[in-house]
Amino acid sequence: MIEPPRIVLSDDPQGHKVSLSGTWTIQGVSMAAEDFGDTLRSLRGRHNLAWDGNAIDTLDSAGAIILWRVWGRRFPDRLRLSADHLAFLRQLESLPAASHASQRPSFREAYLALGSSALRWVQDVIDAIALLGGLVLTLLRLIRYPRNIPWREISANLYKGGVRAIPITALVGSLIGVVLAYLFALQLRQLGADAFIVNVLGIGIVREVGPLLTAVLVAGRSGSAMTAQLGVMRVTEEIDALAAMGIPIQRRLILPKVLALALAVPLLVLWTSAVAMIGGALCAWIQLDITPGLFFHTLPKVVPVANLWIGLAKGMAFGIAVAYTACHFGLQARPNTESLAANTTASVVVSITAVILLDAVFAIATSSIGVPSL
Repeated sequence: MIEPPRIVLSDDPQGHKVSLSGTWTIQGVSMAAEDFGDTLRSLRGRHNLAWDGNAIDTLDSAGAIILWRVWGRRFPDRLRLSADHLAFLRQLESLPAASHASQRPSFREAYLALGSSALRWVQDVIDAIALLGGLVLTLLRLIRYPRNIPWREISANLYKGGVRAIPITALVGSLIGVVLAYLFALQLRQLGADAFIVNVLGIGIVREVGPLLTAVLVAGRSGSAMTAQLGVMRVTEEIDALAAMGIPIQRRLILPKVLALALAVPLLVLWTSAVAMIGGALCAWIQLDITPGLFFHTLPKVVPVANLWIGLAKGMAFGIAVAYTACHFGLQARPNTESLAANTTASVVVSITAVILLDAVFAIATSSIGVPSL
């Protein structure tokens, strides 16, 4: 039967004496009396006490740490303890003192941490450039020898990254079209410009919302899947095995993913924009009594076809950026689950950031194209 730890205070010819008995283990401490903690706190920091621990039955690391903290991380001047327990406690002397969370790092530590982060960032940039160079060389080699084009891998990635993304893009696109049409209808009705909802929705969805929304969905869905796939292959050493067998990694794993999304995302942009326009037309019919027939009859007159080509060009650029970023972070994964999770998260974040930056570049470069003059 386990006896809980007990503390008895008594008088001693040289002062006060503390007698310890019972089982000083993690299980025994959990069975201690309610005032056990209060008694320990009252004894902390008192150096004029005589400690007698010969009656301790069992002592483990939990009990030893409790006593060590009560003693102020040093042995009392008057201590009676069995040889085994004393040797066990001696091991705590070599342990470093616990650092406080409020302590600030020194200037040297902060400087080293900053330098280490900068070196990791530079190495990531070098790896990204090397990956881009390898992709370009592989593509040029395939153009010269088209019989080596990995059609099976490209078609498989087209199916996984494009065809299987059709339902979610249709759902989100239709909802976005309804939301935008409802918001614009409220404002245009106040201005008496109900008919201009076709102009606003047409240019906004075809040129901006459709490509950006599709790219974000692809980055969160297909981009993360690509990073996780390559990361798992890195963790299980499948990539090293393929390289050892002489199978080109760039041609079999990386380039098919980039080409697949470069082809799939423009088609998804076209699909998402069409579904969003249908949702917007239905909402305009309900809110402003503009029939779908009138809506789609007016659409090509007020929205130049250049906006469609700009949206498709954005989709191709966004697809390449998402696939390239996903492959880069997938290859950077280390053989542990924490690194795999961190790289997958970083892949999605960097992909979305890259898409928004590219969208800003397209907006500046095409600011005078496809916008009808008043």
